[in-house]
Amino acid sequence: MTSETVRKNAVKVLFVDDEFIEFRALKKKIADLSEPLVEVEYSPSIGDALEKIRAARFDLILLDNRLLPNADFRETVPELRGIGYTGPIGVVSTDISGGYFQEFPDYGVDFRIGKDEIDAQTLQHIIREYVTYDVPDFWKDDYSI
Repeated sequence: MTSETVRKNAVKVLFVDDEFIEFRALKKKIADLSEPLVEVEYSPSIGDALEKIRAARFDLILLDNRLLPNADFRETVPELRGIGYTGPIGVVSTDISGGYFQEFPDYGVDFRIGKDEIDAQTLQHIIREYVTYDVPDFWKDDYSI
């Protein structure tokens, strides 16, 4: 299999966080993930993320809750949805216990997760649940009208 084929089959994840060290930590945590193949790209700001989304396809966005200058998911996720991104968006935060996190579906967020909860197994589960979910074969008759 060529590296081009691998890239085409890889799940493309955009990680948006204003702290590069968080990206390095994520890459280290998921280094052992081999199935599915994951290609992670970094954006330091919502503006940069918007440019990258306009230029390329991403299967999943992991978005830091707070991006400078103090914008949280209630401001940033509508911007992502506003340019037509329809894939899954997960909000990542050090602390997801705040009451306003209960509003996340109202803003186009698919899930929320603590930064300390992300590892290879968790990312694999998120990808299976939100990116590559396939309807079970016995349901397919219901959808072929």
